[in-house]
Amino acid sequence: MKYAFIDAHAAQYPVRRLCSTIAVHPSGYYAWKQEPASERSKNDQRVGALITQCWEASGRVYGYRKIRNDLHDMGEPCDKHRVARLMRLAGLRSHTGYGRRPGRYGGRPAVVAPNLLERQFAPSGPNKSWVTDITYIRTHEGWLYLCAVLDLFSRQVIGWSMGERMTKELALNALLMAVWRRKPTEEVVVHSDQGSQFSSHDWQDFLKAHRLVPSMSRRGNCHDNAVAESFFQLLKRERIKRKIYTDRAQARSDVFDYIELFYNPRRRHGFTNQLSPVEFERQYFLKNGTV
Repeated sequence: MKYAFIDAHAAQYPVRRLCSTIAVHPSGYYAWKQEPASERSKNDQRVGALITQCWEASGRVYGYRKIRNDLHDMGEPCDKHRVARLMRLAGLRSHTGYGRRPGRYGGRPAVVAPNLLERQFAPSGPNKSWVTDITYIRTHEGWLYLCAVLDLFSRQVIGWSMGERMTKELALNALLMAVWRRKPTEEVVVHSDQGSQFSSHDWQDFLKAHRLVPSMSRRGNCHDNAVAESFFQLLKRERIKRKIYTDRAQARSDVFDYIELFYNPRRRHGFTNQLSPVEFERQYFLKNGTV
């Protein structure tokens, strides 16, 4: 072997053992170590640090497409393929969804209210169609229930309420927040499933008193309320399933942080052209000359 003389001292000198393994002379190895990093390598390190910063700021949930948009907003134009490569080298990954349960999906027509929405999830403006639903969050103290109301135009959470029990008051408090925040001047379609909270007389009376038109999914068909289900899936995937809550107060605080400090003002959404819900509505009002 050309560098067989290294083998005699390989056990004593680790560098020589390495050089012997890859058939490289030690002087070449040390010369390589002293070479300065290339400009491309230095730039990759700099951009990689920015990518890690954006990924951490997203709660470690963004993929390369949204990271690339964040870099663009920071004044750092970068090709999405390069972002994907640097994220792969750094071991950064986006959060992906869960598998869909097999089975048949369908149901009978609604009884309390017709399905006025008919899966029209892209209204022409805000305060035309709202959707609402209830989900549950596990804590060591017991279940915490969350009711949320979303505006379909921007996917913004405009009303929410949390409680220890899944009662009609939970749903009414979330809808009350939505009405107080948005103050709609025209009729708004409020779509929900056929749960007892949304079928109660108090719920129906509240809708009539505030010029809100009820709409309900078909029985057992979650796809009729897909936007609300999608938000809960994001909430659980990006935040709840990555935490362990010792009590309901801790869960409340974390859900508030996700909705009001991340999802509404910052989280990019594919439906809104990679803008956050708040920014999407702001640009809409600026374009139409309204506040």
